[in-house]
Amino acid sequence: MQFSMVGSLGIVLASLIAHPATACAQGPRFEMSIAPTLRRQPVTGRLIVAVSKNPQPEPGFAIGPHGPAIFGIDLDQLRPGDTVVIDDKAAGYPTPLSRLSPGSYWVQPIINVYERVSRSDGHTIWVPINDGRAEFFNRRAGNLYGDPQPLRLGPATTAHLTISRVIPEEVRRPDTDWVKRVRIQSQKLTAFWGRPMYIHATVLLPRGYDAHPTVRYPVIFTLGHGVPFFFSTDSSQGRRVNPVSGMETGYDFYHSWKAEDFPRVIAISLEQNTPYFLDSYSVNSANNGPYGDAVVQEIIPELEQRFRILGKPYARQLEGASTSGWQTLALQLRNPDFFGGAWILQPDPIDFRRYGLVDIYSDTNAFASVNGQFTVAERPFRRTVEGQVRLTNRQVSLFEDVLGSRGRSGYQLEAWEAVYGPIGADGYPKQLWDKRTGTIDRSVAEHMREHGYDLRAHLEKNWPVLGPKLAGKLHFFCGDMDDFYLNLAVYQTEDFLKTTTNPKSDAQFTYGRPMKGHSWHAWMWAEFVRLFAAHVKRNAPPGENTAAWNY
Repeated sequence: MQFSMVGSLGIVLASLIAHPATACAQGPRFEMSIAPTLRRQPVTGRLIVAVSKNPQPEPGFAIGPHGPAIFGIDLDQLRPGDTVVIDDKAAGYPTPLSRLSPGSYWVQPIINVYERVSRSDGHTIWVPINDGRAEFFNRRAGNLYGDPQPLRLGPATTAHLTISRVIPEEVRRPDTDWVKRVRIQSQKLTAFWGRPMYIHATVLLPRGYDAHPTVRYPVIFTLGHGVPFFFSTDSSQGRRVNPVSGMETGYDFYHSWKAEDFPRVIAISLEQNTPYFLDSYSVNSANNGPYGDAVVQEIIPELEQRFRILGKPYARQLEGASTSGWQTLALQLRNPDFFGGAWILQPDPIDFRRYGLVDIYSDTNAFASVNGQFTVAERPFRRTVEGQVRLTNRQVSLFEDVLGSRGRSGYQLEAWEAVYGPIGADGYPKQLWDKRTGTIDRSVAEHMREHGYDLRAHLEKNWPVLGPKLAGKLHFFCGDMDDFYLNLAVYQTEDFLKTTTNPKSDAQFTYGRPMKGHSWHAWMWAEFVRLFAAHVKRNAPPGENTAAWNY
């Protein structure tokens, strides 16, 4: 009898996956309670216990794939004063709790608090949710934590941990003459989630904005989370170039921005934290709700009214890298008549045949691939520019499995599932692949393609309509050794666009070579703004007074 590829892959993978601890295995355990003086209401959420060899930074605030070991369990209406146990049954990363080497550690508990929401689609779920500010769970206001404590852990150790603190709300920096921060409630998102939902914007104004109250300006939406182009008046940054990215400091950019001969434009970044990730990707989503409609139909019109933006397609441009790179392309493709250009830097996968190093349509497992009869290769997730693997898909999946169940890790793989994928029967995002085995659910992959989230496939399917509307608007940039292999999907997108006819695509592709990674940019920020302004002028309709905003 001959094994099928699926069967043989499952057999080989089984030998690679660590066997769970047996029932008789001994290991340390933690008993955790919430101090009754901290709050009176029961808590539903995710408890994470972080274990580190170092006291600083505090373990709970240093969580990451290369940080402390973490162990997680769900909490369901835990009353203050009651005790829960974290033992070998808890999800663990990078190892089960029983396999943590005996020794001296610093241990800290933290709770990602969930809120019960009843969505307009009929699902009632428990999720972490805030007012739209981009905050990872261990920085989110209202989450709970305990002080770190030194412990000697061994096979029979039982440690008592207490949650006694709450993360305070971050104090936002005040507005300046240059930088304005606004929060806008989205009625569309509020209706979907059944509670107030907001999107934040940080607006960078040009020199002379207040002195010219009748002038309206073109706008570049940078789609990041901070001040556009890292603009800063902090002189301690100095005036220099980052040797890795080739970018100037925010303080150096400030000197360009305020110069007499610099283009007068407005730059805006957005914060749109969802219950599943730091960013919504600015598209409508079964799990996240109508973020695409909210951004284009509510947020941008409101910003254009408040800040004297031209509000014409040729004068609306998009720029973004990584997550923001994907949404830059997605916004341009979904709104080809609304935006006048997209500057797309190292975007998250835009061709799902290269979902990192996984082809989600033909591969059966995301963790490893069979090479020959008996050998298996782990699929990397991240590398250095020299090709050294830093993380695998298996490791990132396990890390997310500890951070949250039902797609609530707030991390990268589950962010994509929430944006691109369908809703499961329980109301939470359906997994593209099992976080413990790597088995791919083909139905989820097909949903992603059929609903247009595979942007290369979406371009190909809709080229007769989209092609004429995208002339002169697509500009791609990527390093040849992107940390997350994102260049591979960009190559495949270029390959398709080279084949287009009626019209022939004029999309521009620029690659950083050799050995340019995820932080590579083709130009410094000041140079880019000049390119953007020149592009707007070239594409202005006949008779448009472009000199008005270049006083």
